[in-house]
Order: sequence, then C-alpha cells, then structure tokens
Amino acid sequence: MDISIVIVNYNVKHFLEQCLHSVEKALQNVQGEVFVVDNNSVDGSAQLINEKFPNVAFIQNTDNVGFSRANNQAIQQATGKYVLLLNPDTVVEEDTFEKVLSFMEAHPEAGGLGVKMIDGKGVFLPESKRGLPTPWVAFYKMFGLSKLFPKSRKFGKYHLSYLDKNEVHEIDVLAGAFMLLRKSALDKVGLLDETFFMYGEDIDLSYRIQQGGFKNYYYPETTIIHYKGESTKKGSLNYVKVFYNAMVIFARKHFPGSKAGVFALFIHLAIYFRAILSATKRILHKVYIPLLDAVFVFAGFWLITPFWEQFRFHQPDYYPPEFMQFVVPVYCLFFLFGILFSGGYKKPLSIYKIGRGILWGLISLLLAYSLVDEKYRFSRALILLGTAWSGIILVAYRLLGHWLRFSDFRLNDQRTRKIAIVGHSKEARRVQQILEETRIRSQMAGFIALDNSDKGQNYMGELSQLEEIIRINRIDEIVFCAENISSAEIIKAMLDLSRLNIDYKIAPPESASIIGSNSIHTAGDLYVVNMNAISKSANRRKKRLFDLLSAVLILVLSPVLLWFTAKKAKFIKNIFRVISGQRTWIGYISGFESENKLPAIKKGILHPADRFPELQLDKEKSARLNRLYAKDYNLLSDIELLLKAWKHLDR
Repeated sequence: MDISIVIVNYNVKHFLEQCLHSVEKALQNVQGEVFVVDNNSVDGSAQLINEKFPNVAFIQNTDNVGFSRANNQAIQQATGKYVLLLNPDTVVEEDTFEKVLSFMEAHPEAGGLGVKMIDGKGVFLPESKRGLPTPWVAFYKMFGLSKLFPKSRKFGKYHLSYLDKNEVHEIDVLAGAFMLLRKSALDKVGLLDETFFMYGEDIDLSYRIQQGGFKNYYYPETTIIHYKGESTKKGSLNYVKVFYNAMVIFARKHFPGSKAGVFALFIHLAIYFRAILSATKRILHKVYIPLLDAVFVFAGFWLITPFWEQFRFHQPDYYPPEFMQFVVPVYCLFFLFGILFSGGYKKPLSIYKIGRGILWGLISLLLAYSLVDEKYRFSRALILLGTAWSGIILVAYRLLGHWLRFSDFRLNDQRTRKIAIVGHSKEARRVQQILEETRIRSQMAGFIALDNSDKGQNYMGELSQLEEIIRINRIDEIVFCAENISSAEIIKAMLDLSRLNIDYKIAPPESASIIGSNSIHTAGDLYVVNMNAISKSANRRKKRLFDLLSAVLILVLSPVLLWFTAKKAKFIKNIFRVISGQRTWIGYISGFESENKLPAIKKGILHPADRFPELQLDKEKSARLNRLYAKDYNLLSDIELLLKAWKHLDR
C-alpha cells in the first residue's frame, strides 16, 4: 500500500463530499486507502459516507475526541508506506498523490511534506510554509511585525514569507490541512500528541520529525484548495484562547525552562490582549448602531415634544419630567426591539427591514399603550410623530453611511449576480437547476465549453477563453462542474485569474451542493437546495414575534373569545405557554417530525393540516405537509392559519 489518507470530519458534510470526490480521482494511479474519522457530527455526514463512499474505512466516534486522537485512531490501522493527514475542506489535484510520493521516494531524508495551498479565490495561503514558533518568532507574529516586514529574514520567520512560494524549500512546520508523513518516521517519533485537542499538534509533530533526524519540505509542484475556516470559526474568542494555549503546551514541552517561561508569558499577554480587543470590538460592533438609533429616536422626541406642547396645549412643559426621563426611553426600546426582530440589524442592512421594524415597534407600542394605566398615557399623536421622525432619520443616516462607503452601513442592494457554468451540457444544466432551486438572486449568463467540440445552446466560449469571457460579460461568479473538469484545471484557472475579483465554486458530481469560498478570512460559501427555510434565524425571529404579539392580542380579546371555546382553562393556559416561549401557535403535525429530519421548532397548538379540515390525514400526507411547512415557511401562512383555526386554540 502506497498511501493511507486520513480525514477527520466534524459537521462539514458538503465539503467532505467534495474532498472525497477529488481524493478518489487522485488515487486512480496510486495504491491507497482512505479513512474518515467522524467526531460525532450531527449534519448527516455518516449517512453520506455510508451511501456514497462505501469503500472508505469509516470510524464513527460517539464524542468529539479532538483532532489528534481522531487522526491517531486511523493511523494505528493504516497500512500505507506514507500517511496523509488531510482536512475535509480541501480539494486535491488528480496527480497530487503521484507527485508528492515521487518526491518522497527521491528524498529518503524527508519525514514530512506540505504543498502549496490556495483559498477559494485562488489566493496563496501563507501557512503553506511555516517556521518554528520560537518565543521571538511568536512575538513578531502576535504583535504584527511579521506582517509589516514580510521579506525580512528576522521578522518573517513565522510564515517564512521571505522564501519563494514557487520553489521547493526545507521548512520547520507542516500545515495540518495537508501533512504527508513517512510511516517509518512516525514509528520512530510517535503519533500525534493527544494533549493538543485541536491546534498545535501539527507544530509539535513537525518539530519531533526534525528531532528524529528527518527533514520537512514545502513542495509547490502541486496545489490544493483549502476552504480555510470551515471546521472552526477563527475569529472567535474561544479560538484565540485554544490556539495560544496550544502554543504554551508546545513551549513547555520542547523549550528549556527559562525559554518556556518567557514564551508562556508572551502567550498569556497575547491571550489577554487579544481577548480584551476581541470582546470590546464584538460588543461595540453589535451595539453601536442600536445605540445610535436610540440616540436619534430620543432626540426626535426631545425636539418634537416642546413644539407639540405649544401647538396643542399652548403651554410649555405641559408633560411632567418623567415623560422624557422614563417614558420616551421605553418608546425607544419598542422601536429597537421591532427593528431587531425584523432583522434590521443583520448585515448587510436592509431599508425594508428597518421600516418594517419601526412599524412593528409602533404596533407593539400602541398595543401596550392601550393596556397601561391612564396616567401613563401621554399622547398617541406624539407616538405617531416620533414614529415618523424615527422612520426618516434612521433610514437617512444609514443611506448617508452607505454613500460614504462605511462597511457597517453597507446596504443590501439585492444586486443580481451573473453566473457562468463551466462543463458539458447535461451536467451544466443539472447545476443550473440546483442554482435555481437555491433561490439565490442570480442571472445565468451562459455556459462555458471545455473545448471546441462541446459547444451547444447558450455557450459563450471555451475554457481557454475564460478571462476574456469574464471581462466582456462582466461575470461575477464561475461554477465548475467537477464531473467534467479536473481539479488540476480548476486550480490552474483560479491561479491564473486570482487577480480578478471573481468568486469560484465547484459542483461535485451527483450532489445537491455547490461549494466555494470568498476569501481567506471567511468561511466557504455553500449553495444547497434549501429544505429548512424555517430554520433561518430571520424566520425564527419573525415566528417568535408573531407568537408573542398575537398571544397578547388574544389575551386582550379573551373575555370575548372564551365564549366560543370549549376548554376555557386550556385556552388560557395555551396563551401563557406561547407568551413564555414553551409553545408556538403553529408547529408540525405531531408524530411525523422525524420523517424528513426537519429542523426542530417548539411544539405547536395548531398545525398545517388545520388549513384543510376536510383532509383525511395519513402518514404520507402528514409528512408532506410538515415538509412543505418547513421548506416554504411564510409568516403570512401562520397568520392565515391562526385566523382560520382560532377555535382550536384550546387543544
């Protein structure tokens, strides 16, 4: 056996599928075995492996045992002369394995090898080659000196940025995303250290390989795509803590006492520094726009109230001081929560959602106004004037921020993306259908043939003319059909056109997903036929707000509605269950939620079948109604159903 490929998966099913397709192609001329170790994923990864990749040796853990231990589970069963640790969010070229094995055979001193990696836009990933993170190297990296002076041999040691990325080099540290290891070297230096749960194990093993008398190489004669960021969210505070603590473990394990102490001090300073910066930035980023909204809304009432007092009552200071001190801030909260539940604070910003949120805030405020004691009812007219002011000023300053190109005020302009598909006619049309079913805003520019003999209807040209096609037709996104075009050709095209501001995606064969990544800093984008519309955060907010407002309204009307209900106590109990969040007004038909593995929602008082009282339900019809409700969720449908079946709210 030439090579044993080990892939550790955790909730990245669609990326794993694409990775395994590329691995299968790359093993055509190489004797190899593939292990997938799943760390208790809940996204259907196990079903994918069992159905589509039966030849893969599948190890299914019942817990997330971490990266190191999961890899070791497979390495202990591996029979190959070489072991490749490969991330699930990667794509390899068809001749990648042949090339790297040939290099290792020609260099018996090599214990490990890494390759050139690019992100989903064809941009080189600097972690393809790294130096040993000694205390000073880590210091230069953590405090930004390596970024300021990338060509310096002193400051650029972390990513060895002074070395040519297109030449073979001896390096210190291999990237865990693609880590080819000589099995005899592993037998000598040992497996991955399971003290490292997720980060740092690649640095530790690379260092031990060198300590064992072997060399590590960076080999750029083959390139892989690494959708950086899929398995972890690298901007999170938890990532900062886990990653830097892994560096502390490494220092204490390999550096002398005083050196390890200095390193640990740097690391802990970096953790606290980054933690404070990250926490402060996150808090400010989340609250400063709502705070601005509150200031503008409050300022509106502060300006309008004296004019209204003079106009309506011919008396300044007609309202008591408590009105501005306490009542107006409460008004502000109604508008802020209305915008929040409308999705108005979600990026990119939407003027429609802002307006809708203000309207929801007004409705909620007027409803609350009618319920409070009369001494707190100051003026409906002031509420309406304040609402008008809020609608104008909140929209106006967002438009100004968008015009000034402030990133946090970027509006969702709903621009339609022009997409071209590269592939043979049959597969290209299958991919086009997937794009249509995902309901993304896109315009199909046409198809791109692989060669002159492949042209058909709506074909704009050949793959060799790709750059010209993109420029002339102003293409925003290219989708490659992996069934028709090799990974090597895809990667070459991405490298050649990396200077263009184009997004690239790959459609694996016989898959309902289309995968890509927009930048080194973002997780990969995924187009997949949406069966879980109700699971979207915006829809969950709408559903909860609808439940809350309608429950309060029903409670107000309950003295009348109780005359039409048979189980009066159950009716009142259900209202308070919905208000408290224990129940929702409309849920799935009970007993059939698992038929389609639907997203979880709260148990409902009513269900989709209540719209069709004459329908005789069976298992198939119930499952279908549940599926349609989850897939095509619409707030108007909930409203219609509640109005139609309100007499059954005493269930």
